[in-house]
Amino acid sequence: MIPMVDLKKEYELLKHALHKEVQEVMESGVYILGPKCEQLEREMEQYHPVKYAVGVANGTDALYLAVKALGIGAGDEIITTPFTFFASGEAIEEAGATPVFVDINPLTYNMDTTQIEAKITPKTRAILVVHLFGKLCDMDVIMSIAKKHNLRVIEDACQAIGTKDDYGKKAGTIGDVGCFSFFPSKNLGGFGDGGMVITNDQDVYDRVLELRNHGSVRKYEHRSIGINSRLDELQAAVLLVKLQHLDLFLHKRTVIAKRYSEELKRYATVPDPYLHSFHQYCFEVKDRKSLMDYLAKRGISSAVYYPIPLHLQEALQHLRYKKGDFPLAERAAEQIIALPISPELAFSDQEYIIQTIHAYYK
Repeated sequence: MIPMVDLKKEYELLKHALHKEVQEVMESGVYILGPKCEQLEREMEQYHPVKYAVGVANGTDALYLAVKALGIGAGDEIITTPFTFFASGEAIEEAGATPVFVDINPLTYNMDTTQIEAKITPKTRAILVVHLFGKLCDMDVIMSIAKKHNLRVIEDACQAIGTKDDYGKKAGTIGDVGCFSFFPSKNLGGFGDGGMVITNDQDVYDRVLELRNHGSVRKYEHRSIGINSRLDELQAAVLLVKLQHLDLFLHKRTVIAKRYSEELKRYATVPDPYLHSFHQYCFEVKDRKSLMDYLAKRGISSAVYYPIPLHLQEALQHLRYKKGDFPLAERAAEQIIALPISPELAFSDQEYIIQTIHAYYK
């Protein structure tokens, strides 16, 4: 079976460097908030570039801590997209605020910027943008709206590390704060959970540092109620190795995606590779189940991201949204399909995937 992403191949490619870094951690006896985490934070600051980076336990915590660090909580609203992984809305709710959804642009799967201003109320404090699948949102428009209405901007860049805009700015650096996930299958993934918050705002940086460590400013002195969300040394060591190869791996993803789009555009509207780093390669088909079954019988994996929009999730029914409120997000959830994509995907395997889809439609 051709997998969606082949982490074993990536490991084989990098294992000597990985073993060296991990061994250093094991021999050091320092496993939490140590030199590897600090080094990764500094290298992430240089990579983007930004003034501050804070390693945390996972991408969900990164989003939650970003919301809390901006002083947003009970009684506040944050405008975001209903078509994303649950963590984007979950973090808003966990902070005590209320997610307010806008529908998506069907070509990008990101929030439709033309609908944002209509959802702004006196309670609105921020816009949480999601660069879904690695596709950068229209940040020029979003930042203009935020400035006009005095709103903060949180970038959920968990799927978009390294994606650049027209001006060379990277995902996570354009708004007030950027959030990343290092889940193993991400474009920069660890050997377990991990995340990071980046910002140019020292107040936000200081607050995240405090909140990620039980609200502590000094050992056993707790100024506020925080959480336990620290990026451990073993994950930091793994990420330090992988970060060195990130840009090359992103380039390979784009090459694979362009070939998919060129070959499959006769069957569906395919993604535009512009301002995109392709954490997933997704497009819509009306006969999704039939196509997925056909691929599976021929040894090809496929997946659905995401089958239920946030406004229809049981956990968010108290928001009183209903089916039909966001028709484009709902249509995408019913029709979207993802194909295998990773830097390790062999040309011959991609050729087989493409020819199999040709055969299906013939």
